[in-house]
Amino acid sequence: MPIEAELKAVVRDPARVRAALRERADEQLNVYRDVYYDTPDRRHSRDGREIRLRVVDGTRSLLTYKDPVVDRDSGSKPEYETAVADPVAMDAVLRKLGLEEVIRYEKRCANYRLERSGLPLLATLVAVPELAGTFLEVEAVVEPAAVPAALRVVRQVLAELGIGGEDLTTELYTEAVRRVRSTTLDDHGRT
Repeated sequence: MPIEAELKAVVRDPARVRAALRERADEQLNVYRDVYYDTPDRRHSRDGREIRLRVVDGTRSLLTYKDPVVDRDSGSKPEYETAVADPVAMDAVLRKLGLEEVIRYEKRCANYRLERSGLPLLATLVAVPELAGTFLEVEAVVEPAAVPAALRVVRQVLAELGIGGEDLTTELYTEAVRRVRSTTLDDHGRT
């Protein structure tokens, strides 16, 4: 069972962090369009589970299932992901299975593949148009026993980039987007 050992932080100086990442790895720019699904009673969300259909740059699609967190301080979760040939058909399958769309949003990402202490890492600078600020995610996909060691490496990388513990957050983008939308809509769903 692979676990996404990940830390996420608010970035106070995005230009400096981006320059530092570009010194360490090639930059790959991507736009993710994410749709999250749940049962009508929101059972999966209540249990900390996620079902996501992601379209990357309009050309590649991924179906992801995440179990509840295994490390509350980091938000690290077991993750299962597979490529999807037809996202429209997959959306139909999920809906026929009784799931419904609960939220959709866009992430603009700058991805950097790094290696530290023999561990392959993905660092991603993230901007969500609806949210203020820029975020940095650093993750490694590891087996459960390796999560603590992987998180130590992730913390080292964050420290090298000038990201301190006070910048870390476990708030999910889905929660943040939902909060922003709820404050901008009236009782009839209008802005």
